[in-house]
Amino acid sequence: MAGTYTAAGLLVAAVWVWLARAGASAPEAYTAPVALPLLAVGAVRRRADPAASSWAAYGPGLALALVPSLGAAWLDAHWLRPLLLGLAALAATLAGGRRGLLAPLAVGGGVLALDALHELAPYVVQVAGLVPRWVPMALAGALLLAAGATYEHRLRDVRRLRAALGRMR
Repeated sequence: MAGTYTAAGLLVAAVWVWLARAGASAPEAYTAPVALPLLAVGAVRRRADPAASSWAAYGPGLALALVPSLGAAWLDAHWLRPLLLGLAALAATLAGGRRGLLAPLAVGGGVLALDALHELAPYVVQVAGLVPRWVPMALAGALLLAAGATYEHRLRDVRRLRAALGRMR
């Protein structure tokens, strides 16, 4: 089993290095033809063995499809690539959550969060420059006070979330 994870990780890393060395500005043209068959093989594997880990089945294909596009979206000045990447990551996240699969949920959610962070960062910086300097400190203090007041409730929620993620494959 460890050999499968190692081989998948090395495949994804090799493709990323190859794309970086080639100076690819549109990595989707190079990664999609490899990622789609990897996802299909993962689906066949999960159909044949429902107990198989979603990381082994879908992780390499999702990482190969989404992560190089995330790097390209961060360097792209236009809005179309980040939008399409966000939609693909949202679809992977929703599919993973609906089917109880941890790999699509984690990879899609991570890519979606990083894409949204990159797209919203200029607006957050602009708004942060408009408020007085004491407002962020006051908000942080109020947030810490609220977190301390509801610590036990949140601890129970975190344990429940950890158990739910532990039940996913």
